[in-house]
Amino acid sequence: MWSTLAFALLGDGDRAGELFSILNPINHSSTRAGIHRYKVEPYVVCADVYSSPQHVGRGGWTWYTGSAGWMYRTAMEGILGIHLRGRTLIINPCIPRGWTGFEITYKYGSSRYRIAVENPRGVSVGVSHATLDGRELSGTPCEIRLVDDGTYHYGRVTLG
Repeated sequence: MWSTLAFALLGDGDRAGELFSILNPINHSSTRAGIHRYKVEPYVVCADVYSSPQHVGRGGWTWYTGSAGWMYRTAMEGILGIHLRGRTLIINPCIPRGWTGFEITYKYGSSRYRIAVENPRGVSVGVSHATLDGRELSGTPCEIRLVDDGTYHYGRVTLG
């Protein structure tokens, strides 16, 4: 997972997405042959995928919370670029160029922040425009000051 994070930090969203796909447990079980080779739950991050000749591709040490935690951080922080610093939500994605975008809903106290990230130019990095509740946000990366006011807030972040 470190290499996936490294590529995200270097701005190579295509490579970061490719490595994340390799690590994603669901992709080890997408065929009947894969299921028989992997032999563990396809919805749980395992700590090991064996390479010894008699066990190539077999998963081991499932439900290992350290691996799951790093996988989650790799996805959220490295690729989607979602970081929480104090009461500020920072959005600075590094996604594969083929992604047209994604949406997140972030709960802060009794408030909800629904953020749509759009990628109309097919880039990996670079916030070109951002709004929250119709108001322009300045700065790159996008920084959203979180308020616990019990309402829904709508944001749009455009890469390009």
